Amino acid sequence: MSNYYEVLGVSREADAEEIKKAYRRKARQLHPDVAGPGHEEEFKAVSTAYEVLSDPEKRQMYDLGGEEALHGGGFGPGGFAGADFGDLGGIFQSFFGGGAGSRGPASRARRGQDSLVAVEVELSDVAFGATRTVPVDTYVVCTTCGGSCCAPGTDPVTCSQCNGTGTIQRMTRTLLGQVMTSSPCPGCQGYGTVIVTPCKDCSGEGRKHAHQDLEVAIPAGVSTGTRIRMSGRGEAGPAGGPNGDLYLEIHEKRHDFLERDGDDLYTELRVPMTAAALGARFPLQTLDGERQVTVKAGSQPGDEIVLDGLGVGRLRRKGRGDLHVTVVVETPTGLDERQRQLLAELASLRGEDDVAPPREESVMGKLKERFTGR
Repeated sequence: MSNYYEVLGVSREADAEEIKKAYRRKARQLHPDVAGPGHEEEFKAVSTAYEVLSDPEKRQMYDLGGEEALHGGGFGPGGFAGADFGDLGGIFQSFFGGGAGSRGPASRARRGQDSLVAVEVELSDVAFGATRTVPVDTYVVCTTCGGSCCAPGTDPVTCSQCNGTGTIQRMTRTLLGQVMTSSPCPGCQGYGTVIVTPCKDCSGEGRKHAHQDLEVAIPAGVSTGTRIRMSGRGEAGPAGGPNGDLYLEIHEKRHDFLERDGDDLYTELRVPMTAAALGARFPLQTLDGERQVTVKAGSQPGDEIVLDGLGVGRLRRKGRGDLHVTVVVETPTGLDERQRQLLAELASLRGEDDVAPPREESVMGKLKERFTGR
């Protein structure tokens, strides 16, 4: 006595979908055209188990009383002839390609490939957003045939081998009897039609290689590596198929005096020592033009001045980052005698005159010190 659950390899709690999947898997393995002769009984047992367990009423009767409760259910005396092989239709299609004919002839039209183009942009472009002209080498629909692939005034003709179906069907003899198989028609490659006179301008492809200058919008806030997708702006597909997508990869050029970190910008302002001590106002070039920057009295090297809202526009958000200005204090060099005296007086007034400047020695003095040790 067979245990139908064990035959299918499922538990007694398996639902209908699990039972169906298990049956299809077993049937593929044991089908005579796959496993070869000698597996007919196993195939029959799997089919019998599925016939019972896939029917809620029969499954309930089997669970209550086993095979006896089914009153001889199953294949019966007819063997394979009495079996219900309706669910094997999908299996036969996967074995023999029987579903191809129901789908009809294939289409020549295919989607075009996506394109990737590198775009160099200035810092001002990514700060404010911009519109740029980008050269692109791509495929466009053939203007001569309009994507039909045929020479003007001609049309595809129905394939004489398959009569436009795109498939050739043949009878194959198996242990279960004759099975209909189908495959793509070799005369038309499955399209159902033949292009007798292809378009000369595109060689029957329905598209041509072309150079285009595209106007593209660069949104504020993008950075190096950002990819902008332009749907339907990629290559035209063969035979009038839909266009692919165009992707723009941003490459940001380095600025002369501004450094970017996210939405913020950084720069330096070089000021004389006296200005840092006394305080002053200086002009500063920014992406928004010249701005006046106030350096407070007593500013130290490395102090930072923040100019709000003068940075880079935020991607997909409102507002802009900030401009950070680092103060660089320049120490005077090449002082004349009067300037040295004034600085010395300042040092004395501040109580800093104990810091003596280095002594300047003559060349003869240095030689004497080397040989005498004094």
